[in-house]
Amino acid sequence: MTNVLMDKIAKLIEPTIEGFGFELVRVQLFSSPKGGASTLQVMAESEDGTMTVEGCAKISRGISAIMDVEDPIDSEYVLEVSSPGLDRPLTRLKDFVNYAGFQTKVEMNKTVDNRKRYRGKLLGTENNLILMDVEGEVCKLSFSDIQKAKLVMTDELMALASTKPS
Repeated sequence: MTNVLMDKIAKLIEPTIEGFGFELVRVQLFSSPKGGASTLQVMAESEDGTMTVEGCAKISRGISAIMDVEDPIDSEYVLEVSSPGLDRPLTRLKDFVNYAGFQTKVEMNKTVDNRKRYRGKLLGTENNLILMDVEGEVCKLSFSDIQKAKLVMTDELMALASTKPS
């Protein structure tokens, strides 16, 4: 689906999510492979990176009411509210700061240094550039040119998860 529609939906639901004490991580609409209802996926978390089932339910009820009134999607869909999970997508500039030191996969919208895909250790940010150590070389990637990025499941990431409150 279009980024314009996802941006519109994010603008509609973000104030409600923030009102409940959470931060919006990502909004994405997935088409059903069998032609049925699409899935509107909303990922959110508290400031400390946690989410509870109760938090998901509260957000779901709040944004369902908004979506019913505003009706921005012209087809049938199912709403799914979740936490970003352990191997989370990195969607905000602050995510690249908060998860520095962890293995990351990044896919660019356009070719940078003869490649579109990067995998390596996230080093943080510098002036809206994402810094990554890829095979011993520091790569600087423009945040605005990132198509998608996510953490890679590693033992270090699992160890971090075991220290977070639930």
